[in-house]
Amino acid sequence: MNIIEIQRISTITDVPDDAQIEQWANVALHGLSDSIEMVIRIVNEDESAQLNETYRHKSGATNVLSFPFDVPEGIELNLLGDLVICAPVLAREAQVQNKTIMAHWAHIIIHGTLHLLGYDHIDDVDAQEMEEKEIALLQTLSISNPYDDNSTL
Repeated sequence: MNIIEIQRISTITDVPDDAQIEQWANVALHGLSDSIEMVIRIVNEDESAQLNETYRHKSGATNVLSFPFDVPEGIELNLLGDLVICAPVLAREAQVQNKTIMAHWAHIIIHGTLHLLGYDHIDDVDAQEMEEKEIALLQTLSISNPYDDNSTL
């Protein structure tokens, strides 16, 4: 059984409940042989912007930041890492992209969890692999392709 700690710092009220967040993270973690531990921290723009500047050297808040945990050799710990999700950014993105807020949350949690699992989108080949994985996982939740410009999710 996976252990997902959810920290709620954001003052935004239109945020999924813990069960929904855990379900979406577990969709991305499905099939792993070991129980995984991870933290999902829901923040406001100030914390997201500070972390984005400190760790990515980019200004402003962003939708999700992933911080994989490298377990030291000889330590038995299945800590995958932390996701930091900026609730106000997600709300704006969903509105601008004409997506339901909950479908966008599902996508971003799956996207971030895949980052913690080692997926990335730095080059076109990796981006295509990651997007295909996201689309397939979202389909198991009856959520349409988030990369389709005509999608309303």
